[in-house]
Amino acid sequence: MTQGINGSKFKSLDEVCAIAEDLRKQGKAVVQCHGVFDLLHPGHIRHLESAKRQGDVLVVTVTRDEHVGKGPGRPVFGQQLRVESLAALECVDYVALNEGPIAVDTILKLRPDVYAKGNEYADAKNDLTGKIVDEEQAVESVGGRIHFTDDITFSSTSLLNNHFDVFSEEARGFLTEFRSSFTPQGIIDLLQSLKGLKVLVIGDTIIDEYHYCSPMGKSPKEILIPARYLYEEVFAGGILAIANCVAGFCDDVELVTVLGGEDSREGFVRGHLRPNVVPTLFCRPDTCTPVKRRFVEVDLLRKMFEVSFIGTDLLPDIVSHEAACYLRSRLPDYDLVVVADYGHGFIDDRIIAALCDESRFLAINVQTNSANLGFNLVTRYDRADYVCIDETEARLATHDNCSPLEDLVCGIASELRCHRAVVTRGHRGSLVYANSGGFLEVPVFSREAVDRIGAGDAYFAVTAPCVAAGFPPELVGFIGNAVGALAIRIVGNRTVVDPVQLSRYVTTLLK
Repeated sequence: MTQGINGSKFKSLDEVCAIAEDLRKQGKAVVQCHGVFDLLHPGHIRHLESAKRQGDVLVVTVTRDEHVGKGPGRPVFGQQLRVESLAALECVDYVALNEGPIAVDTILKLRPDVYAKGNEYADAKNDLTGKIVDEEQAVESVGGRIHFTDDITFSSTSLLNNHFDVFSEEARGFLTEFRSSFTPQGIIDLLQSLKGLKVLVIGDTIIDEYHYCSPMGKSPKEILIPARYLYEEVFAGGILAIANCVAGFCDDVELVTVLGGEDSREGFVRGHLRPNVVPTLFCRPDTCTPVKRRFVEVDLLRKMFEVSFIGTDLLPDIVSHEAACYLRSRLPDYDLVVVADYGHGFIDDRIIAALCDESRFLAINVQTNSANLGFNLVTRYDRADYVCIDETEARLATHDNCSPLEDLVCGIASELRCHRAVVTRGHRGSLVYANSGGFLEVPVFSREAVDRIGAGDAYFAVTAPCVAAGFPPELVGFIGNAVGALAIRIVGNRTVVDPVQLSRYVTTLLK
């Protein structure tokens, strides 16, 4: 066995690359394995031993904690423990942490003679990320070859799910029953079938600004907490985030929204939409595009204060008429109409009438927030095919803070002639309703919250096409809660939940 410098196997990537270059000059063949190795098991050991037989020196590169894309709660074991476990194996000569989220750059830098993967990757279609093809091309470009080991296969994810307390008791019970009816690949295939839906998305544009600060302590002269400004990020929020999320699952998406004539941010809006989102932008000259500027404590991402730049007047009649006429001409062409009504002035009674009259399948999310508390209710609409709101919004709409939630949902569904509904309940999961099957409670799969902004939008954006495509209620609830678990780990709307990310998490949950 080749010994590392000072007898240590754990090296920086630069150190390992230098060592590998020297070894090649000595005529030795370098083999690379790459992975997460969250729970080291016999399958891993057999794989690594088989890989070592393909050359003289085995280098294992390990995915850093922040780049493990298997969803909330993973990795269970941190990178230091994973590195130590690998280094303890006799067949492993060197271990290094990967610098980025993928292996391709490391392959190009390390230049292995052999890049070894498990036999589950031999068919590229089984790789949810699609990276195995890129990895094979990378190793061949540096004169190496890919080798698929053929030995017993275990799943770290399955072992962790079944033998470690990674889920709550409620989630374990739900997932155990759910696994008897659905497989990861079956769900992934259904999600891929959504691509053919033609979708129109309509709602208020919101520009989310995060101004990161460091609190300095109380002012001695005023009753306030000063903070030192550090830096800022600007995100495409509101209907922009929903359109981008929908566009990850559906190929044909039109966005209808309104921008302000003052400080329109049109360049930012157009520049932050997915390529397959076609924007139709109306302009109201009397105000600015809505901006929510949040001041955020940088270490724990606690929001300290918010300033909103939002108009309070009704939509000008000429803009309302123009938008409603456009919608009446376009809505019948779409399989699904997704409405995210934030109550910031765009969706008025005339536009609501057009949406209710002309949509073939109408999905509605009406939000209560500090700018419209108690005024923006789902009962503004007289029909819907799918409603997705939170519990507070359901109780405000029915003016009932005491009755069982199920009774309120039935009342809303009856009033809107709605056959499917979901009420999201934060850490208590979601309540899924179908007029043909009653109610189903779906627990949360993770409580690892980084930022809850945008989580409800993501839930709605992904479940609306699922409902329109006729997915069963239990699958809608499962997918929605999986999306929610992923979304609360995203700062603001820095990114949106995409199909690859969701598919990997579905696989993690159901193994």
